[in-house]
Amino acid sequence: MTVTQNYGNIISSTPILSADPNVKEDVMTDQQKITILYCRLSNEDKLEGESNSIQNQRELLTKYAQDHGYTNLKILVDDGYTGTNFQRPGVQEGFELVKQGLVGCWLCKDLSRFGRDYLTVGQYTDIIFPSYDVRFIAVNDGVDSQRGDGEGFAAVRNLFNEWYPRDTSKKVRISLHQRGTSGKHLGKPPYGYRTDPADKDHWIIDEDAAPVVKRIFDLAIDGKGPEQIARILEQDKVLTTKALYAKQSENHPDPKKRKKMPDRPYHWIGQSVVGILERMEYCGHTVNFKTHRQSYKIKKTIENPPEQWKIFRNTHEAIVDEDTFQRVQELRRNKRRPARTGKSNLFSGVAYCADCGEKMYYCTSRNFEERQDHFVCSTSRKKGKDVCGTHFIRAVVLEKGVLKFLQILLWYISDCEDLFRDKLGAKRKEDFKKELAAKRRQLMQAQRRMEELDRLFKRLYEDNISGKINDSRFEKLSADYENEQAELTEKMQLLEQEITQQEKEADSIEQFILRAKKYPDLQELTPAVLHDLVNRVYVSAPDKSSGQRVQDVHISLACIGFLPESIIAEMLTHASKSRTA
Repeated sequence: MTVTQNYGNIISSTPILSADPNVKEDVMTDQQKITILYCRLSNEDKLEGESNSIQNQRELLTKYAQDHGYTNLKILVDDGYTGTNFQRPGVQEGFELVKQGLVGCWLCKDLSRFGRDYLTVGQYTDIIFPSYDVRFIAVNDGVDSQRGDGEGFAAVRNLFNEWYPRDTSKKVRISLHQRGTSGKHLGKPPYGYRTDPADKDHWIIDEDAAPVVKRIFDLAIDGKGPEQIARILEQDKVLTTKALYAKQSENHPDPKKRKKMPDRPYHWIGQSVVGILERMEYCGHTVNFKTHRQSYKIKKTIENPPEQWKIFRNTHEAIVDEDTFQRVQELRRNKRRPARTGKSNLFSGVAYCADCGEKMYYCTSRNFEERQDHFVCSTSRKKGKDVCGTHFIRAVVLEKGVLKFLQILLWYISDCEDLFRDKLGAKRKEDFKKELAAKRRQLMQAQRRMEELDRLFKRLYEDNISGKINDSRFEKLSADYENEQAELTEKMQLLEQEITQQEKEADSIEQFILRAKKYPDLQELTPAVLHDLVNRVYVSAPDKSSGQRVQDVHISLACIGFLPESIIAEMLTHASKSRTA
């Protein structure tokens, strides 16, 4: 029976043969055994030119084998594989033959072609191969396991061979960091974009894929989940990412760059849809440093937290606007899962309890009529009535109430847009622009004065050093300048805050008004309309003190939040007058 011994100092991700200490009786002569000619070339090695090419290695090893009388040759090639690990198809095929006792000699050009992992290469050349009676020869390094390593420097060469990828990895990391911090893309264009032929660092719209990306976001806004979107795309026979790239490469002049069409060209999966919905690049921004790797030996990619990302805005044409992207992210944070019956409601993930602030559960049954479907407080359901009183609202009542509120609101905005804007504390566009321009002028003047004070202070210091003004005068003037600078700094900070806040408020109000204008005659509340106009609805416990069941629902609108009571009262008055007119 063969006794095997495992070597624990080899990392678990690197498959390695077990040494066989028992010398086997040869069942073949050396001439009958296979002589492996092993060739390897990584992508980085290709940069070094022809000397390390696969063809060059093949010719050198074949000539060496013929000159030294080796027959039964088998050439194994790993083209484009790193030497930092042994997860290579060619070398794994050779190891299988070694385990079967079919290999008599393993030839390679030099030790670095066999591998650049110092420990693993040493285990194979010094322990594993000898235990299987395999002669190992690295031609250019003068290493021959039968005669020793010539000059006795095989271990040193192995160490240097490992330093090479380590040094290369360090240089690549530095290069990528410089490239990433300069605002250039660190990866290939995502689905929906392609590289600009005139500038490899610039992305342009892929006319075949961009409409699909936009449709995916529109379906998400409409309340569809990733799996639902995937099934819709498959039913409509929309080519997947790989299928589209294969179709686009059909006529490429280089046959090697023509991609194979997948067996299921329309089979979208939910995870692919998620990857598209979460990519900020579709807003026209470059987002770098989203992932990293711990070591050049470990290929696993690790996600970086968003605060470590480097975002460069408006670097290429957007496929979806920022507002749509943010709304989709909000919807994904409040995922709506269908009930066991398969039914879902447009208020799932939107309805919240006004008392505890938690989500409300959508409750339904196959035996329920539509009017019986309802929402109930999740806290009350999970933790009991003592934590949050049991209260619910029927789905049909909630939908009718929110629809009616939005109809009154849109009607009011249509008739009284300027009044609505003023009621929210915003100025009319013309007044806003004038006021904002005036504040910016004040800010610019303050900045110029700060620069002038710096120059004056420097000149004052020089005059004091040269004796043109005495210390007492210098202290008085410098104190005045410092006080003025402190006042200007405070003023500049306040102006910047006011400008930022005013721009934000004006933008949010204008965004909501633009959205409202898309629905001049709203008759039905769809998921798309709800998500476009409403952030959340908060349902209060019912009040039965009057003998009737009265329930308040507070609506937080997209962009602007809750409306002041004064505006709601004005809206209701306007609606009442319009009906009687």
